[in-house]
Amino acid sequence: MTVMKLAILPLTILILFPCLLLSQNTMDDDTMKWMKGWTNFDPNHEVYPRADEDIPIIIDQDTYLTNNKTYLLSGNTYVVNGATLTIQEGTIIRCDTQTPTNLVISKGAKLIARGLKGQPIVFTSSKSPKARKSGDWGGIIIIGSGSINSPSEAGIIEGDFLPQYSLYGGKNDKEMTAIMTYTRIEYAGKKINQSIELNGLSLYALGKESILNNIMISHSGDDSFEFFGGTVDMNNLISYKTKDDDYDFTLGYRGELYNIVAVRHPYISDISGSYAIEIDGFDKKLGGTLQSLSSVKITDATIINLSDRTNYQHTSAAISSKNLAQLDITNSKISGFANVVKFDDSYTSFTDLKKSFSLENSIFNVHDVNVLVSLEPESEAQTLLQYNMFTTHFKSVKDFFEAPLDTKMPKFTLKQARDTYTVMQ
Repeated sequence: MTVMKLAILPLTILILFPCLLLSQNTMDDDTMKWMKGWTNFDPNHEVYPRADEDIPIIIDQDTYLTNNKTYLLSGNTYVVNGATLTIQEGTIIRCDTQTPTNLVISKGAKLIARGLKGQPIVFTSSKSPKARKSGDWGGIIIIGSGSINSPSEAGIIEGDFLPQYSLYGGKNDKEMTAIMTYTRIEYAGKKINQSIELNGLSLYALGKESILNNIMISHSGDDSFEFFGGTVDMNNLISYKTKDDDYDFTLGYRGELYNIVAVRHPYISDISGSYAIEIDGFDKKLGGTLQSLSSVKITDATIINLSDRTNYQHTSAAISSKNLAQLDITNSKISGFANVVKFDDSYTSFTDLKKSFSLENSIFNVHDVNVLVSLEPESEAQTLLQYNMFTTHFKSVKDFFEAPLDTKMPKFTLKQARDTYTVMQ
């Protein structure tokens, strides 16, 4: 384990940057009350009612699902021809595990799924309690007409879907495609084969007018949230014990995320490598321009790996940044990983790094070097994380947070005040 010994900022620097200390109370208090009343951190023991009505495979006219029924989603269901699928608060949708099951909101159609804090909408496995597992079913795919970073300005969604309902992308960055609030997506992310893996929630080229917040994705077999271009902003998001990435950005996605949580486990990871945040400036296979790189701003993130001294060696970096992607993170907590961020070789200079990445007014607890990069000298890359607080010795998850392993409502409040940690200069 590498021990990082870095000087404490002098008093004059702390005066110049008071935000480091002034925001301490807001960071260390229980600021995650928004999670209460609609989340479920132990869904494998939840008893859901049996499905009593099937959802049709093709929805080509406005359709309303009511909460006095439990629905079965089986096979690929497409909302098409500009139809709107509306789901009432408190509705439960059981998802078939025997077939590749997905809900696809095609381009021009709409999804209105307004759950309430006490009545969330739930998409979950059709299996019984204790039998559910990651990747039991596919996921939810929402397709928009926003811009993407590709020479063709359009694309075909990933997976084996009907081609007439699979086109995404365009120039309408103000489009409203979906309203989704207080919704849980459990045990999605089915892996069809080595080249087809489905995400809990796939967002293709969504415009700014879409509203997505208070969404929890747990036990996904692939990514939890994946953004393929578009400009939609989102807040109050939870990714819990996913197998692959928690938040994946590609194809020139440009937007802001606020109040996001990623909780990983050191023994749960994809063979290809998994991160809490993976961001690509563009897709190498499709091509793209340097003028439309993925650019993401994240505020108030809690990015946790539930590692301790017996298993921390199984962790990787919290963030993977590739193909000159641009990422700005503020007021956040990153803990339990080997590194804070890993850069690929598209960043050919320290100028590239400084233009593309910033972490500010945050605290991190990692067990290896803070920044992984192929550039020399490596020490210069560590200055990317200046004006943050950090632990000089790796802390296990139970030593760092109040109640991180609680199965009812984990609590990621720091056990010690932020100003007891070292400040990087």
